[in-house]
Amino acid sequence: MTGAFDAAVVALERLGQRLGRLLEEDSALTTTPPFRTALVTGASRGIGAAIVRALRAEGLEVWAVARSAQRLEALAAETGCRALPLDVTDTAALEAALEPLAIDVAVVNAGGVSAVKPLHEMGRHELDSMLDLNVKAAFHTVRLVLPGMVARRFGHLFLVSSIAAHHAYPAMAAYTAGKAAISMLALNLRLDLVGTGIRVTELAPGRVETDIYLEAMGGDRAAVRERLYEGFRSIQPEEVARVLVEALRLPAHLDLARIDIVPTDQAFGGVVLAHLDRAEAQGRESSQR
Repeated sequence: MTGAFDAAVVALERLGQRLGRLLEEDSALTTTPPFRTALVTGASRGIGAAIVRALRAEGLEVWAVARSAQRLEALAAETGCRALPLDVTDTAALEAALEPLAIDVAVVNAGGVSAVKPLHEMGRHELDSMLDLNVKAAFHTVRLVLPGMVARRFGHLFLVSSIAAHHAYPAMAAYTAGKAAISMLALNLRLDLVGTGIRVTELAPGRVETDIYLEAMGGDRAAVRERLYEGFRSIQPEEVARVLVEALRLPAHLDLARIDIVPTDQAFGGVVLAHLDRAEAQGRESSQR
């Protein structure tokens, strides 16, 4: 009787060992391998700087890219990130800086608003600067980091667009169209990268309290805050970074393809109609000028 009991115990132990190995194999298939290196563009302030801090807190080696060497040096002293001062719209400089790097996580965040006005009122420099930064630089950044990810069959690409990519705003045609291009890029990349193991996530923030409108409003930070943020419960950059980290932590077989990050108090949609009397009055004023 004792021999039979001992044999049963041995059999159960062996069964437990086999189940343990199966669970380990299943975990290896679904658990995200550790990400080691990251690239963040637009890293010197706002959302980019917050993401650098969050990724460094996760233990990643982070290359922080921005034009301001001074702000990057301060961020590097604070977080231990690697400062990479350059203008992302300088494609040659971008290529020279990124081609030698092996990047696991790329956060394509650099963007800006140089003017808030209808397209027909924009100057050539205002339009070109927005498209160069918001569209061309982002495409080139993706073009440069993806070959290494594909070769290693490993990586996570975050494209920071905006709610403006999916909802029209008055006097914002150049910005919304540029961000819509980023959104469509994310969709196309997911098609192109199926089977490679690379995840693509579009982050589409709503009203985030940053300096993105500072240039368009003449550098008057107080005016930006009064017009856009005072009296509103806006998102903070650290909250966007927190969402990104949670997406990064997901098992390897899960991808949050698009995340809209908006204040609870911000909504979208509706129809704008010109009041007939007001439209006629505006037409008369224009004809008298």
